[in-house]
Amino acid sequence: MTTELVVVGLAYLAGSVPSAYLVVILLTGRDVRRTGSGNVGATNAVRAAGWTAGAMVAVIDVAKGLVPVLAMSALDPASRWLGAAATAAVLGHCFPVWLRFRGGKGVATACGAFATLAPYSVLIAAAVWLVVLAVRRTVSLASVIAVAVFPMLVVFVERAPFGLVVAATIIAAVIVIRHHTNIARLAAGTEPKIGERHPWDRDGGGE
Repeated sequence: MTTELVVVGLAYLAGSVPSAYLVVILLTGRDVRRTGSGNVGATNAVRAAGWTAGAMVAVIDVAKGLVPVLAMSALDPASRWLGAAATAAVLGHCFPVWLRFRGGKGVATACGAFATLAPYSVLIAAAVWLVVLAVRRTVSLASVIAVAVFPMLVVFVERAPFGLVVAATIIAAVIVIRHHTNIARLAAGTEPKIGERHPWDRDGGGE
């Protein structure tokens, strides 16, 4: 059990790696937190440093979820520990110790964490994300809807064990809460669509 707890702690630290911050600093010398929405994520990295930077951040963020789960799987494949590693990685991304616990939204890291635990659910959720994005052209709306349906997919499509269902539910709740400013703007009709310019507030909103 001690070793599993160590891996969970390392999963949090792996998730905490501020990839958007580091990539944008390396490529442009700019602080991604002072650009666009101020969010430390792939979408805002695109705003700050272009599509290459955004792609790099997305890949790293997915790996931050995938690698800890694979490590735990090799050590102890019990669902409670796999779920704990996945949850810790996502919490690390959303609340990174290196950036005073002000991180990203967690969508890409969650995808990586569940890529091997619930692959069909991840694919279906990704399809939902793409459809909503194509119809509404709003990244945050697509993310919230895809994340909201994910726990149900884990239950009914994967028929996953209890530990993974709990982890998926906790992660989905955290990600939706992290989108609270986006949800407020969606309700007000002020959330920007892809390609639109927006006078961003400084509340850490946006994707």
